[in-house]
Amino acid sequence: MPDQAISIEKLTFNYGRLKVINDISLEIPKGSSFGLLGPNGAGKTTLIRLLTGLLKPSSGSISCSGNPPSPANAKNIGYMPQMPSLYSELTVKQNIDFFARIYGMREKHQRFQRVDEVIKLVELWAKRNISITQLSGGMKQRASLACAIVHQPPLLFLDEPTVGLDPELRAHFWEYFARLTSAGATLIISSHTMDDAAHCEKLAFMREGKIIAMGSPSELKASTGKPDANLEDAFLYFVRLGEVTANV
Repeated sequence: MPDQAISIEKLTFNYGRLKVINDISLEIPKGSSFGLLGPNGAGKTTLIRLLTGLLKPSSGSISCSGNPPSPANAKNIGYMPQMPSLYSELTVKQNIDFFARIYGMREKHQRFQRVDEVIKLVELWAKRNISITQLSGGMKQRASLACAIVHQPPLLFLDEPTVGLDPELRAHFWEYFARLTSAGATLIISSHTMDDAAHCEKLAFMREGKIIAMGSPSELKASTGKPDANLEDAFLYFVRLGEVTANV
């Protein structure tokens, strides 16, 4: 559908006999922030790798802006993996410029201007000319985000984007993410922290490769029937509800 950035129907993915993604269907509208929330091993990273075309489904279908994930559409997406994929022999600026060129930014003046802009955004200007090996884990996380957003993609996948960031910089990132969605970009964000999840317009709770609940943060909290419920309470409520249903 034209208003959907992503459409997934009956998606499954197996590692051998292990079913990692189990019959997932969902739609994510354009210009929204959609969170995948669940513990480690829930299938969040695998789902993102399927959506970016890095993995092929065992069954089911995926549509990203009307097309199946493929290398031909790579310029239209940005992907920040959970573990930073940076070139240790290059400086911070060289890494970001390299990804800008990979994503098709050929005009030098425009590219250099944008590279400098994202370096300042992630607060690495003072470190721009040093090797990646000299950065802390949190700084590498920031450089990885800069590489993902340098070409201003309409569809952005962020796998645990705020891990290792201090609270002030995390808030700064979320302000920037809100500006991206206001400008029409679509963000798919995986996390296992409730603070990140609370910033998303809509959430999918994931457990053991399945979506166990979906809705806005306020809708999910209201489902518990407790006026003071938080997202952790909501997640546990749906886990227990599924266990009861399974045992009926």
